[in-house]
This record gives sequence, structure tokens and C-alpha cells, in this order.
Amino acid sequence: MRKTGKSGYHISTPATEFPRMIDQERPSKTQRKKQMNELQALGERLVTLNAAQLDGIGLPEDLRIAVTEAQGMPRRESRRRQMQYIGRLMRDVDPDPIREKIAAWEGLSREHAVKLHAIERWRERLLDDDTAIEELLRERPGAESQRLRILIRNTRAEREAARQPKSYRELFRLLRDILE
Repeated sequence: MRKTGKSGYHISTPATEFPRMIDQERPSKTQRKKQMNELQALGERLVTLNAAQLDGIGLPEDLRIAVTEAQGMPRRESRRRQMQYIGRLMRDVDPDPIREKIAAWEGLSREHAVKLHAIERWRERLLDDDTAIEELLRERPGAESQRLRILIRNTRAEREAARQPKSYRELFRLLRDILE
């Protein structure tokens, strides 16, 4: 039978081992504080989401209510306190699925932005260069060439007359359909 001292530790364990044993069991105060700040930042990101996205994440009811309340608050002291409360509620939630869902949405929105920029570049090329339409028709043989030519002509006329960009928008929609 081993003897224990007043502290409950085995007497045979040297006293210098106790701090190392405790450090291995739990994270440092700095690490805990960093984790709390990360959770609060994730909570702030949740506040920027719309209702459909929040539904897609499947947050606990109390966290969902806190996020919804923070969305309606002005950017003052009350919102800061609400964000701290959200950070506190986030401690009880597994943040990894939330991070994954947000990352997926951000990836989709980046991909969407890249597609829109490509459509914009094609529209500007078609309006600036007469040979660009042949290149587009070679890449996309099923495209409506007659409608494209009409829209390009009408858009150029709109620009010269400084009219509303109706054909310009319609050309964008047609290019979006062709390129997708």
C-alpha cells in the first residue's frame, strides 16, 4: 500500500513532477483564451449569415436566438456584449461542422464570382472586338449566333446614344446561358 501526503499525491512522486503533470492535462490560459476568441469570431461570422443559411447549419435553439437578436442590434456596446454571449454559447457547440459549412458557402460564392467575371470579360470582348464572336461560336457551337449579333449591335447603339443598358443586360443573360 502506498502512502499519500496531505495533498493526496503519492509521496514517491517527486514534487517537481506535479507542474508538468498538470500542464499535460489541460491547455494553458493563453491557449484557452485563443480558443475563446476563435469561437467568438466564428459567432460573429454567424451573425452575417441569412436565415436560410442559419437553418442549414442546425444551431442549438439558444444560440440561434442569440444570433438572430445580434443581427438586429446596432454596432454599439449592446452588440459587443451580445457577441461575447454568443462566444460563450459557442463553447458548448462543436465548431467544426459550422466552419465546414461556412467554408463550403464561401467556396461556392468565390466560384460563382469567377463565373460572373468570365461572363463580364466575354461581354466586353464581344463589344470591343468584332472577331470575338467567331471565337465564342467555335467554343460553343450551339450558341444562338443571330441573337448574339443583334444584342451586340443594339448594345453598341445604346452606348453611343447614352440610353438605358437594356440590351447590355440581355447580352449578359444570354452569355450566362451560353457559358453555363
